[in-house]
Amino acid sequence: MTGKLEDTPQSVDLGKAFEESGVRDVLRELDETMVGLEPVKQRIRETAALLLVDQARREMGLATETPTLHMSFTGNPGTGKTTVALKMADLLHRLGYVRKGHLVTVTRDDLVGQYIGHTAPKTKEVLKKAMGGVLFIDEAYYLYRPDNERDYGQEAIEILLQVMENNRDDLVVILAGYAERMDRFFKSNPGFRSRIAHHIEFPDYSDEELLQISEIMLGEQNYAFDAAARQAMSEYIAARRGQPHFANARSIRNALDRARLRQANRLFDTANGALDAKALSTISEADIRASRVFRGGLDVDRASATPESDEQVQGA
Repeated sequence: MTGKLEDTPQSVDLGKAFEESGVRDVLRELDETMVGLEPVKQRIRETAALLLVDQARREMGLATETPTLHMSFTGNPGTGKTTVALKMADLLHRLGYVRKGHLVTVTRDDLVGQYIGHTAPKTKEVLKKAMGGVLFIDEAYYLYRPDNERDYGQEAIEILLQVMENNRDDLVVILAGYAERMDRFFKSNPGFRSRIAHHIEFPDYSDEELLQISEIMLGEQNYAFDAAARQAMSEYIAARRGQPHFANARSIRNALDRARLRQANRLFDTANGALDAKALSTISEADIRASRVFRGGLDVDRASATPESDEQVQGA
């Protein structure tokens, strides 16, 4: 009678467990690499604390079931949902809640077939790839299309619900999308709501945060603004935010790609003789102010200038 009781720890050092798990490294990386998102970071910290305590309780024989870890990430495009899902997969792996810690990102097209008998194999193949890690379903509300009698999304939903319930010790599912559409989706599919334990809302970035993000993005490619260009970028962000199809950090990345294109053409047109590294790496005011935004136009690719297509391109 003594063996099992003697093996059960009588106390636990949560601080030591926190250090040994590597969770501190994940949280620090989240703080260092992602601008803003303080409410999201706080929820991640709280979730990590919950899981560490649950782990300690299991070691002491106080808990027997794996907690429900399926999540919902809601927010506008470009607010970091996919990146945070990747960090979450790493955190869950370090804590031993998933075997592999990989992230599989999918949309409706990866799960739903176009004819009878096509959906089940597609969905099951995706689930097979995701086992031991995290499955991130972007724009999850597109799985449910009640207005189309010949739609096979419901079949994918039923398979997902079954696996989410029966394999919750080997797979974490994160559903993501716009808040209002996700709310309607949950109301239409209560089975999903009952299986989602953690709802995390991703706020839009502020103008100052987007400017900081733009500088980080440029720095990652060994570019930088000059002083006038930085001011122009600040004005661009304020103007662009008020236009349709704005997608936070995604829109900023697209704007910088166009600025780099303008810079390259400017250098070809005006350069005389050799160019040094600074000239090749500096974004000037002209490269920013050439945007259509400063003339009242829309600074997006014309091919994606519809609500639905813009979501599909930038909805993460």
